[in-house]
Amino acid sequence: MSANSFDARSTLDVGNESYEIFRLDKVEGSARLPYSLKVLLENLLRTEDGANITADHIRAVGDWDPAAQPSQEIQFTPARVIMQDFTGVPCVVDLATMREAVKELGGDPSRINPLAPAELVIDHSVIADKFGTANAFSQNVDLEYGRNKERYQFLRWGQTAFDEFKVVPPGTGIVHQVNIEHLARTVMVRGGQAYPDTLVGTDSHTTMVNGLGVLGWGVGGIEAEAAMLGQPVSMLIPRVVGFKLTGELPTGTTATDLVLTITEMLRNHGVVGKFVEFYGAGVASVPLANRATIGNMSPEFGSTAAIFPIDGETINYLRLTGRDAQQLALVEAYAKAQGMWHDAAREPEYSEYLELDLATVVPSIAGPKRPQDRIALSEAKPRFGEDVRAFVSEADLDEAGKESFPASDSPAVSDGVPTKPTLVTDEAGATYEIDHGAVAVAAITSCTNTSNPYVMVGAALVAKKAVEKGLTRKPWVKTTLAPGSQVVMDYYDRAGLTPYLDKLGFNLVGYGCTTCIGNSGPLPEEVSRAVNDADLAVTSVLSGNRNFEGRINPDVKMNYLASPPLVVAYAIAGSMKVDITREALGIDQNGDPVYLKDIWPSEREVEEVVAGAIGQEMFTSSYSDVFAGDDQWRALAVPTGDTFEWDPNSTYVRKPPYFEGMGAEPEPVEDISGARVLAKLGDSVTTDHISPAGAIKADTPAGQYLTEHGVQRRDFNSYGSRRGNHEVMIRGTFANIRLRNQIAPGTEGGYTRDFTRAENAGEAPVSFIYDASRNYIEQGIPLVVLAGKEYGSGSSRDWAAKGTALLGVRAVIAESYERIHRSNLIGMGVLPLQYPEGGSAQTLGLTGEETFSISGVTALNDGGVPGTVKVTTDTGVEFDAVVRIDTPGEADYYRNGGIMQYVLRSLLRK
Repeated sequence: MSANSFDARSTLDVGNESYEIFRLDKVEGSARLPYSLKVLLENLLRTEDGANITADHIRAVGDWDPAAQPSQEIQFTPARVIMQDFTGVPCVVDLATMREAVKELGGDPSRINPLAPAELVIDHSVIADKFGTANAFSQNVDLEYGRNKERYQFLRWGQTAFDEFKVVPPGTGIVHQVNIEHLARTVMVRGGQAYPDTLVGTDSHTTMVNGLGVLGWGVGGIEAEAAMLGQPVSMLIPRVVGFKLTGELPTGTTATDLVLTITEMLRNHGVVGKFVEFYGAGVASVPLANRATIGNMSPEFGSTAAIFPIDGETINYLRLTGRDAQQLALVEAYAKAQGMWHDAAREPEYSEYLELDLATVVPSIAGPKRPQDRIALSEAKPRFGEDVRAFVSEADLDEAGKESFPASDSPAVSDGVPTKPTLVTDEAGATYEIDHGAVAVAAITSCTNTSNPYVMVGAALVAKKAVEKGLTRKPWVKTTLAPGSQVVMDYYDRAGLTPYLDKLGFNLVGYGCTTCIGNSGPLPEEVSRAVNDADLAVTSVLSGNRNFEGRINPDVKMNYLASPPLVVAYAIAGSMKVDITREALGIDQNGDPVYLKDIWPSEREVEEVVAGAIGQEMFTSSYSDVFAGDDQWRALAVPTGDTFEWDPNSTYVRKPPYFEGMGAEPEPVEDISGARVLAKLGDSVTTDHISPAGAIKADTPAGQYLTEHGVQRRDFNSYGSRRGNHEVMIRGTFANIRLRNQIAPGTEGGYTRDFTRAENAGEAPVSFIYDASRNYIEQGIPLVVLAGKEYGSGSSRDWAAKGTALLGVRAVIAESYERIHRSNLIGMGVLPLQYPEGGSAQTLGLTGEETFSISGVTALNDGGVPGTVKVTTDTGVEFDAVVRIDTPGEADYYRNGGIMQYVLRSLLRK
C-alpha cells in the first residue's frame, strides 16, 4: 500500500468498471513534465513506502530541473519483466540456483518466485540452416527442437515451478513484436489498480515497446532477476531529450530510412543514459509501426528509452491487434485523466532539444559494422569502395591500383577498388564468379522491421514486380525470410504475395531473430570455401538493427542494415559494387535493363495492400492460445518439484557457482593488488566482442569442452543456446573472432599472453584467454581489463559481465561505458573504473604488461562511494581512476559481491 503522502489516491470510472489510480496533478510541477517522467512520477506515488521511496523522492521528480545533471536517485518498480530465451534461460537457471542457496542457508525456497508478471518468448534459438525451399521452415524447426530439447524442458519446468512466469513457445514470433502485438498493456490493471504499463527486458531492444507509450528498457539478466523478485531498479532521474518531428516522409522512403537518420542524429548528439521523447505535429503522421521501429533502435543511438506518448494512433493500433474494448477505453481515459495524452500544441520542458523535418529523410543503409554509420543509398557504392580497403589483404590493395579486370558476368568493379574475381562451382556443376563486395546473405529479419507491415509489404511488392520482369536473385546469395510473428505470413498469403517471395528464394525459414543475432546459418559450402580460400570481403544486407563485426556470419566481413525492400533489391543485384540507384539490377525477358525505380512500389500500392490484407482477426487468431505451443512443445517431458533436478551430464543446463561459499552476511570489500591484464582493448568494443555469441568452433576452448563431453561437432549448436551452461560460456567470453587484444598483437579472437608462463619478463606466450585465466586463478592473481571509449556498447548481454567475473576479472578500466554493461559489471561484483578526463591507456603509456594495484576501494565499507581510487603499476604509472558506481543501490550490490547475492540476502532477512 502506498503511503499516499500527496493524497493522490483516487478513482477512475471507465464503463462499468472502477479503478484505483494515483493522480499526478496532486504533485506540484507535474503538468510541465515530459511524458516519460510522468510515468516515473506515477510509479513513485503508487509505490511510496516511506523508506526506499519517500515523499522527497516524489518531490524531486515534480521539481525536476531540465538543465541539471542527474544526481537524484530514485527506485523505479517495473510492472513486469520480459525475456527472450538466450538471456532468459540464464535467468531461470539463476532463480533455480537461488532456490537451492536459500534452502542451504535455512530459508524457504518458495520465497524465490517472481512477484511481477514475467514472460519469456523463445525466439533466439532457430537457425536459418535451410533456406530457399518450401520446407525450410519445418526443417529448421525440427533442427531447433533437436538441438534445444534440454533447454526447452527446463523452461517448461520453470513455467510450472514459478508463479507469474509464462513462456511463449518456439515458432511464435520475435519477443519485441509479440510484445507490441499482444503482451503490452499500455495501461496495466492489477489488484484493482490501473497504472502505466512499464517493464524491463533482458534484451536491449525492449525499447521497441516505447512506440506504444510503454516506458521500458533493456537490462542485464541479473538486473531482470532482481526486478522479478520485487527489487526496484535503482536509477537517477534522467535528462530528457525532446525530439520534435515535423512534416511527412517523402515518397520513396521507408521507416528504416527514418530510423537510420534518427540513429545518426542522436548518436552524434550524445544521448547515452538519457531518455528521448518524441513530440510535435509530425508525431501524428508517424504510424505506430514506425514508432516501434524508432523505439527499437534506442540502443543503437545509446539512449535508455526512446518513447512516444499515447494518442489516437496508439488506440488504433491496440484495436487492430485485438485488445478488447474495455482496455481501449481504459487506455484513453487514463491517459487523458493523467495529462499523458499527446497534445501537439503543448511543448513540455526538456533538457535538450532536437528537431527533424521528416521531408528531409532520404533512402539510406548503414554499415559496414555500426548501426549509426548511415550512408545515403546514392552514396553506397563509392562508400563501399572506400570502406572495403579496411577488410582486404595488403596484396589486394596493391592490385586495386592496377587496371581493372575486364567486364564479365561477375559483379561490377571500379578502378581503385580491390577486386579478386573467384570462380565458384555449385553442386549442380554450374559456375559463377564472386568478388569482394558480393552479397552473400540477404535477410529480411529482426523485430525492427518485420513488425512494420508497410516495409514488409513493400518488400513483397518489390519481389512481385521483379519476378514479373523475370529477375532472379544471384546464385551466391543466401536469401531468408524470418518474420517477427505469424501475422506477417497471414497477410502475405491473403494478399497473394508469398509466391513471389518464394520465387526469389525468400522462403519462410522461421519465426525468430535468425540473421540479426548471428543465427544466419552456414553459407552454401561452395560459397564458404571460395570466400575463405580467396579471403574475400563479402557482405550481408539485412533488415536488422545490429551489424557489428563477427556477428552476422563468420564468413562475412562487412554487414549493412537496410529496409526489407532494399534487401530484396540487393539480393537481385548481388553486390555492393552495384549502384542500385543508377545501375540496372538485371535484364528482363525482352533483354531490357531493369532499374530499382521500375520495381519500387508506390505508397498507394503499399497502403492498399496493408488496408486490404491486414485485419484484427489475424491477431486475435494468432494469439488466441499463445502459451500452448505446437505438438512438439506439448510433447516435451516436464520435470516437477520446487527445485530443479540438475543433470550432471547436461551440456546445456548446469548449476552455476555464483553462491558457492556465500554466507548470510557479506565479507568486507578489499583493495586489489598484484593484478595482471587479461585484455587491453580499443574503442567501441561491444558486448558482442565480449559475450559468447554465434557458432562454436571445434578448436576453441568451448569446442574442446563439448568434444570432451561427447558432443559431436554437428551438435555444438550456438553459444546463445548454451547460455544455461556456465562452463561453455566462460570459455567463450572474449572469444569473438574479430576481437583484437592489444597485448597479443597479430592475433584476432580470444587470445592473450599468459604471464604465469613467462620465462623472462616481456616473453609471456600467447594463450587462449580462458586457459590463461585458469592459470591466474590457480595462482591467486586477480585480473583487470583495459579498454577505450564506449566499452560494452550493443546488446544487454548479461554474459558479457558474467563471463568477465568468472574469468577472474576484478576491475575494468575504460575511457567510457555504455549504460547497461557498466551496470551489469557491478551486478557481478566487477568494479568499473574510468580513466581521468582526457586520459587513456595510450596517454598513460600502459602496455598491458604491467602489474596493477588499486587502493581506496575499501572506502566502500564505510557506506559511501569514493569518487576516485588510486591505480598504480610496477612500472611507476600512477593515476586516480573515477569510480563508476553511480548510485547507492549499485554500491550495495558491489558490497554484496553482486546483485543476486544482495537480493538473496535481502530475502533471508525478511
